[in-house]
Amino acid sequence: MPLTHTIGSITVTALVDGAGPFFQPREEAFPGATGGQWREADRRDPDTVTPDGRWWLPFRCFALRTGDGPVTLVDAGIGPADSLAAGWAPVPGRLPAELAAAGIDPADVRTVVLTHLHSDHVGWAGDLFPNADHLVQRAELAALDRFHPELPARLLGPLRAAGQLRVVDGDTDLTPGVRVLSTPGHTPGHQSVLVDSADERLLVTGDLLVHTVQLVDPTLAYAHEEDPAAARGSRTALLRELARHGRAVLATPHLGAPFTEVPAPR
Repeated sequence: MPLTHTIGSITVTALVDGAGPFFQPREEAFPGATGGQWREADRRDPDTVTPDGRWWLPFRCFALRTGDGPVTLVDAGIGPADSLAAGWAPVPGRLPAELAAAGIDPADVRTVVLTHLHSDHVGWAGDLFPNADHLVQRAELAALDRFHPELPARLLGPLRAAGQLRVVDGDTDLTPGVRVLSTPGHTPGHQSVLVDSADERLLVTGDLLVHTVQLVDPTLAYAHEEDPAAARGSRTALLRELARHGRAVLATPHLGAPFTEVPAPR
């Protein structure tokens, strides 16, 4: 069964679409990380390093649901065998089976929040969720030249034609206790999703951070961030705010465990 975390009345379910080795050495992906930071990251998160020191990368989506009500899905994974991520990710993904194991009918998904338009986050978007609006930041659509060249024809055009593309600008309330936050930097229109209850917060991060080494030191840049300074600002500010709030949990697509408590501020 997929792992879950309950916050207030909302159940957050982690759905693993796949896992595999990253396509480049992790030291190239985080060129500023020190040996000590890698050792601490591996101590905290041993499941994302292979015996030969490669970065083992899970690919997750998260489903948000109150009772048996409509579902909000955050991200859409790596997708089927012919997906846009097929050139580098371990396709085909298994999201349909993960949804079934969690008791979620794709027809009950009414909102798909695409944190950004990288190919490992949009794979099952569109046809699998016929009743869902797909939320994308306007700034992300304005930067389509930075994404897979087939993205407009394969995904965005069909979503527009079906009336399923919802464009938002900045922070946006979705449902009671669930809010989209603009967190640019990894991509121009990157967004994360905050679930807020009286005594706890949960942040579905997207690629606001992609490895535990960025929890060891949130200022560390990732080589595949479009704007490293903006990404650092989004990451450090939001982690600091969450830590000040009290108990807070991160729901991450690429860390070894799907749910991680926010560390105390540095």
